[in-house]
Amino acid sequence: MAVHPREPPLRPCLSDLLALIPPGPPLILRDGDRIVLAEQALEGLMRAEAYRRTEPMHCRVPVADILSDADQRTDQLLYGEAFDVLHRQGERAWGRARRDGVVGWIALDLLSPGAPLPARRVASVTAALPLNALVGETSEGLSDTDLQPVGDFEREPVAVAERLLGRPHALGARSSFETDCSGLVQQALLACGLPGPRRSDAQADLGRPIARDAAQRGDLVVWMAPNRDHDWTGHSAIMVDADQVIHATGAHGGVVIETLAEVEARLTGEGFASAVFRRI
Repeated sequence: MAVHPREPPLRPCLSDLLALIPPGPPLILRDGDRIVLAEQALEGLMRAEAYRRTEPMHCRVPVADILSDADQRTDQLLYGEAFDVLHRQGERAWGRARRDGVVGWIALDLLSPGAPLPARRVASVTAALPLNALVGETSEGLSDTDLQPVGDFEREPVAVAERLLGRPHALGARSSFETDCSGLVQQALLACGLPGPRRSDAQADLGRPIARDAAQRGDLVVWMAPNRDHDWTGHSAIMVDADQVIHATGAHGGVVIETLAEVEARLTGEGFASAVFRRI
């Protein structure tokens, strides 16, 4: 039985109904052309041989990798984040991260049952748990200075990103311990209470478009990849000022500040499209 996270073709009239499903593609299991299992939310919208209610679980460790069918890391779950499980296979579970909608496999021993409502979030970048991890009223090993009420947010995404300067770059990572480019942007946005899509192509749709010569501190910059696949769709950064960006890059192995011109030259030389600028 193969697992396919991509959304199958659907009639356009269902689009509004499917928008009510949590972020990310619908959860379906295929055997060849047959949909043998689908999440309960799809009953009446998609034909399947069986439907099952997803099982809410949450991350019980600081960071847990979410893997593709090919066992490649495509995302991470942070402590306290919910993961909706549709299917179990041996010692792992297949489902969808509730916070950003990424679908994949995760080791069951990294999850605990249920999805408790958080009371506080980690606001420190030096705590034992990563930035934006979700905790209850009390959390062993964390001080009150590490935490903020879950509805209290930072003001400037770029200022959050600057606190992560020097952190390692790692493809598929999205924590304050290590991160990829879109993970850095996502975590900076989430810390400010803003929508935080996981992939660069979705980040390129945030806010409103602006011209290059109007770009200023806090604006997003995205270069779309030449051969976009489902997981790696481009490169994301945040403007530090009119001429510099902060980003996580494999070229320097971490989170760095570079001139926009340097990054643009390197990426377009690798076949990326010209930069898209967005103001949120």
